[in-house]
Amino acid sequence: MNFVPNTAGQRQQLLERIGVKSVDELFADVPANVRLQRPLAVEGGLAEQDLIRHVKHLAGRNASLEEYTSYLGAGAYEHHIPAFVDQLLLRQEFYTAYTPYQPEISQGTLQAIYEFQTLVCELTGMDAANASMYDGASALAEAALMSCDATRRRQVLVPQTVHPEYREVLQTYLHPRGIGIVDVPLKNGLTDMEALEKLLTEDIAGVLVQSPNFLGQIEQAEEIGRLAHAKGALMVMAVNPVSLGLIKSPGEAGADIVVGEGQVFGNPINFGGPYLGFMATRDKFVRRMPGRIVGATGDRNGKKGYVLTLQAREQHIRREKATSNICSNEALCALAFTIHLGALGKAGLKELANLNLQKAHYAAKQIAALPGMSLAFNGPFFHEFVIETKVDPAKINTKLLEDKIIGGLDLSRFYPEFNHHLLFCVTETKTKADIDRLVVRLGEIK
Repeated sequence: MNFVPNTAGQRQQLLERIGVKSVDELFADVPANVRLQRPLAVEGGLAEQDLIRHVKHLAGRNASLEEYTSYLGAGAYEHHIPAFVDQLLLRQEFYTAYTPYQPEISQGTLQAIYEFQTLVCELTGMDAANASMYDGASALAEAALMSCDATRRRQVLVPQTVHPEYREVLQTYLHPRGIGIVDVPLKNGLTDMEALEKLLTEDIAGVLVQSPNFLGQIEQAEEIGRLAHAKGALMVMAVNPVSLGLIKSPGEAGADIVVGEGQVFGNPINFGGPYLGFMATRDKFVRRMPGRIVGATGDRNGKKGYVLTLQAREQHIRREKATSNICSNEALCALAFTIHLGALGKAGLKELANLNLQKAHYAAKQIAALPGMSLAFNGPFFHEFVIETKVDPAKINTKLLEDKIIGGLDLSRFYPEFNHHLLFCVTETKTKADIDRLVVRLGEIK
């Protein structure tokens, strides 16, 4: 075990302090048949230049978006991140994930989180936002718990148009708490409104809707909110924040709680993480929110300052009575979100959203014109759309990969009934030449 920096004497001191005689005794609870019966396959040390070469070789085994053109979305989206975002993240006052418990030494971090919360409120049309949501999926689960807490009811309605992996996380969160999840079927790529109305009884705490939904379609959010409120339920909306540059805000649509995935601003896809969730709500529900809330205040000299407020919700205070045990600090990811969105501003966000919309609609029109391919749904969409194809989707994606093109998501993975359907995503990162190349290649696959 040469790679462990403790000497034999130090290890013996540690074992004696713990009260055992050997490492084998320390791990006596681990069955012998599952222990590694050989030395670890770790080579000796390398010179710095050799180590760099080795690590680059390992990294080269990954297929990155620097080499491939990707049309895969489904919750993780490729957007252009300006160079200044990473540069500002490197400032030493920000470049830490330590939780800002001590306001007297954490003003920079606290102010950055406060600005993040402010931007989320402006985006969503809500009164208050928090920080430290892990990702969009867990934020939705926390919002479901909030709706049950606020209404004292034990069931939520979840349309099948909500991201399937978000629905899996909901099961993980809600089932142990004894909260029922009632599925609402989909119809033509949207929530089946007739089924929703029948299922929406006075036992339902909240209706969880995603718009644009997993299939790319824009839901009838205002009507869903009206139906939910008529039965005393809350409407929880999961949104793509880029789409809010063009689409009416969830607050205007009648949402009570809004969540989403913040990866789209300032955070690269990163092979799946880390990401950050966001949550915002109306004033009357603010005390039920999990995570952190940074508030602006003033000191005794009248100077503006920032503090964590309503901390009793958190794990580190009154854990047994906490609203949630969310505790990890997502501040660095949230800062990237804040820098990117702050630089865009209102006009920039609208332009970005419009680029996504126009390019996606151009791609959808061109692909749907190919023989054997068509748009699966005819409703409005933002930057994702479903193509129905006569050719096996797996074959299409295999052929596209040969040309370093990552195709759409094969929907049969989540929806068996959509066994000849691909979910494509087009963002501002794709040029007309990129899209035309995809269309030509698709037309060649038989």
